[in-house]
Amino acid sequence: MQFAGLVVGVPTETMKGERRVAAMPDTVKKMTAEGAKVLVQKGAGEGSYFHDDEYRAAGAEIIDKAEYLFAKADIILKVKEPIYSEASGKHEVDMMHKGQCIITFIHPAAPANHQMVRDMAAKGIIALTLDGIPRISRAQTMDALTSMSTVAGYKALLMAANRLPKFMPMVGTAVGMIKPATVTVIGTGIAGLQAVAVAKRLGAVVNSIDIRPDANEQAKSLGAKVVDLGVPAEVAMAPGGYAAKLPDEWLRKEREIIKPVVIGSDIVITAALIPGKLAPVIVTEEIVKAMRPGSAIVDIAIDQGGNVEITKPGEVVEKYGVSIDGTKNIPGMMPAASTWMFANNIYNYAANLVKDGKIDVNLEDEIIKSSLVTYGGKIVHAGALEAMNTK
Repeated sequence: MQFAGLVVGVPTETMKGERRVAAMPDTVKKMTAEGAKVLVQKGAGEGSYFHDDEYRAAGAEIIDKAEYLFAKADIILKVKEPIYSEASGKHEVDMMHKGQCIITFIHPAAPANHQMVRDMAAKGIIALTLDGIPRISRAQTMDALTSMSTVAGYKALLMAANRLPKFMPMVGTAVGMIKPATVTVIGTGIAGLQAVAVAKRLGAVVNSIDIRPDANEQAKSLGAKVVDLGVPAEVAMAPGGYAAKLPDEWLRKEREIIKPVVIGSDIVITAALIPGKLAPVIVTEEIVKAMRPGSAIVDIAIDQGGNVEITKPGEVVEKYGVSIDGTKNIPGMMPAASTWMFANNIYNYAANLVKDGKIDVNLEDEIIKSSLVTYGGKIVHAGALEAMNTK
C-alpha cells in the first residue's frame, strides 16, 4: 500500500482570509485506503464547506491543536507557506521537526519568505513548493499553480471591476453613449487569459501584453488587442513555455512601450511571472502616478514580489487616486472551486513523492527536483538562492 505507515497532517490555514484546505474528504479517503493515517485539524475544511464529520467518515482523525498535528505528521499538506499562528502563539516552522516533509505553495524567491525558508533548512525539513512544478505532461494533474491561476485571473478582474467608478461595457443612456472601460492585462498565461476572457464578457476594450508569441496568439483569440513589445522569441522564452527573465535593457524597453497603454487604462491586471524567481517590476511608480484617478490595479503577481513597484503585499491601497490591490490569496476568496482543484493537485503530487510507505526524494524526477526548496539542511532552490544573493 502506497502510504502504509505514513501520517499525513492537514492543518487549518493560518493566513488571514484563507478559506481553502489542502485535503477534502474525497482525497482523504484515497490516502487512508492506501494505508495513511490522516490527521485533520478541527474546522480545517469549514471555510470550503467541508465539515469535520465528512472527514471522519472518510477515515480521518480530527485533531484539536495544530501543535499535536505538526508533531505527529510525517507529511504536512498546506495551501499557503508556513507563517506565525496566532492561535498557537508560534510560527508554524517552529512546530515542525527534522525529516518532516511539507508540500505547499512556498514562493521561496519572494523576499518576505526568505527567513522562513532559511529556518526550514536549519531544522532539516524537506520542503517542496507547488509553484515549482514543471509544465510537462506528466505533471498536469499536479499543477496547482495552473489551477489557482485560473481562479486568480477570474476573480482579480471582478475585484478590479467592483472598484471601478464607471461601467465596464458601452452603455446607451438618454443623454448619450458612455464609452466602455479599457482593461490592460500584463502577462497572459493562465491567470491573464482568464482575466482577458472575463473582461471581454463584461464588455470592456481589452489590451494584452506578453513577451511570448504563443501567449499573444491566445490572448488575440479571446478578442484582446495585443501590444507588440518587439522582444525576440529567443530572449522571451524559457523551457516549458514560460517567460524568461529579461535582461535589464529589454525590461526598460518594455516599460517604455507599455507606459502609454497603462496610462490610458481604467483597469490593469498584472500577472507576469517567471517560475521560481521574483516577478519582474513592469509598472513603475511613475507610470501609476500618470494613470487616471479612479483607475484600478490588481497585482496577481504579488506572491512572487509583484509586477507593480508600489504594491503593498496583502493590502489594498490608494495612491495618486489609483487603487492598487495586493491581495495575496485571491483563490482563497473562491474556496469551493479552488479547494476542489487544489486538493486533487496536492494528492497527485504526494502520490508521486511517496513510494511503498516512504518519502522518496528522487532527484532524478524532474517534478521533485524543480519543486524542492530545502533538503539535507540546505536551501537547494535555485530561484530562492538567486533572490537571496541579490538582496
